[in-house]
Amino acid sequence: MRKYIYNSRDVAAYFKYFSVPSYLEVSYMQYIFNLGSKVLAEPLTRDFEAFKKDVYRELYFLWANGFENEKADISKMTSEGDLTLICDQECICLESYMKLICLHLIFSSNLPYITLNFTGLMTQLGIKCGVDLYEQNCKIICDSLQLEVFDSFGKPFDLSLGIPDELLRVSLSSEFKQGLDTRNFKETLKNEQMNWLKDLKDKSFKLFGSIPARKKTTRSRNSGSSRNYRSSGNTVVRKSAQPKGTPNTNR
Repeated sequence: MRKYIYNSRDVAAYFKYFSVPSYLEVSYMQYIFNLGSKVLAEPLTRDFEAFKKDVYRELYFLWANGFENEKADISKMTSEGDLTLICDQECICLESYMKLICLHLIFSSNLPYITLNFTGLMTQLGIKCGVDLYEQNCKIICDSLQLEVFDSFGKPFDLSLGIPDELLRVSLSSEFKQGLDTRNFKETLKNEQMNWLKDLKDKSFKLFGSIPARKKTTRSRNSGSSRNYRSSGNTVVRKSAQPKGTPNTNR
């Protein structure tokens, strides 16, 4: 079976569904662009600026189509009349959803697997085809996206034998993982941000110098100005003024 490669809309939909911050979008694009034709369609791997422009165009399409975050309808990833590339047309939402799952495993190399209930997923995605057809498409999409399925005990599970109503582990195939960058992308990105902030801080100190610490101006509770009349031996002088609202009887 032909292995699926991703396009600009897939990457844009991942940003929307997993709420990738806008200031990290270019870093995510650069990472998947560097993976090359093993993941991306070959025309997108020729020029990064053109790829980035395509992704932002698809981001606008998804936003205008109502696909904004993980609570959005998966069917909003595609426009009306779009044809499936892997699954049968009745399972187009399954195809869209599993692309997001696979991309998440690619971007999160430290994540060994994701647990899914394929039986419950049918209702969640609003798929109304027959169970037999749905089970066939689950097998087809996992093979095309180079995903492996295991049971809850970590043993390989063959989807062609049927789909149980229980959680299954879905992970990238070992062969596919070997072709990816072995570095932890998110950890590398975090270190780059920390180094950038450190450089910015050092440049600020060179320009403006260090900021002196503010001296404490609040007075201590034990200072002489705040006397505790209960602990002191002095008696409190009673005033002749009556409390407000109390009649004065000494007239």
